[in-house]
Amino acid sequence: MIPFFVFSGQGAQFAGMGKDIADKSASAKAIFDKADEVLGYKLSDIIFNGPDELLTQTIHCQPAIYTVSCAALTAFREKYPQTAPLACAGLSLGEYGALYAAGAFDFSSGLKLLAKRAQLMDNACKSTNGSMASVLNGDPQIIKEVCARHQVDVANFNSPGQIVISGDKELLAQAVNDLKAEGIRKVIVLNVAGAFHSRLMKQAGDALGKVLAESEIKQPTVPVYHNFTASPARDAAQLRLNLASQVAGSVRWEESVRAMAALGADTMIEFGPGNVLTKLCSRTLPELKTFNINSVETLDNFTAGE
Repeated sequence: MIPFFVFSGQGAQFAGMGKDIADKSASAKAIFDKADEVLGYKLSDIIFNGPDELLTQTIHCQPAIYTVSCAALTAFREKYPQTAPLACAGLSLGEYGALYAAGAFDFSSGLKLLAKRAQLMDNACKSTNGSMASVLNGDPQIIKEVCARHQVDVANFNSPGQIVISGDKELLAQAVNDLKAEGIRKVIVLNVAGAFHSRLMKQAGDALGKVLAESEIKQPTVPVYHNFTASPARDAAQLRLNLASQVAGSVRWEESVRAMAALGADTMIEFGPGNVLTKLCSRTLPELKTFNINSVETLDNFTAGE
């Protein structure tokens, strides 16, 4: 098995995620305890007990998914210390989990950065009127042209046949109508707090860049494929720039997955709640083996695939 590790993004959360891992693994529980200590409130209680309205708020959701993903990774490393990644990546906020896994910063430092990112993005959502839509089985060139026509951005290139667009709510509605007029039948407006990975997030990305400039970040020990470039950073300065640019930039996920597989990987292991990235991988490179690590059951069952 030659794996690469990936880390879940926003939208995968649910109340109760990671609780059984925390109950069984002392090292995983220590991650949840550290998150509460760093943030100064009981994030673990929101993660384990909800309510959903609180958990889905960006300011809680992003740190929550990062914490659960890192706890799952910690428990996995404890049980399978010989299974190391050829490369790492994460979807949007998941990039912070990937960088933690690759040793760019410790858990607490990553959590502080992500909490600041979440706050800045939440502020941007509240000061704008943004929305997003998932476009299925559409011609990427037509999607790009329609977006440019309406000053809307392509937020995510997720997999063959799945692209997400993002922007001002009224302009997005016009773009959705044009896409349908172009013959693209499946365009689904998403229930989100704002226009993530669009120009409406630029102010948040610029502000995050100033925070990152003052943060200690080391060069990862294994390649981390960034959303913004679909490639690893040359040095810590570019790494910081990629993290800041990612907030308003497109998530080039399909390219990243293909690039990591091209290194010689034959397996993708997803850490964090849900199985969104596993599904995207199955559409992109169905020949790869995939695993989710997000519960005691998935930890115990991992050996079956080795």
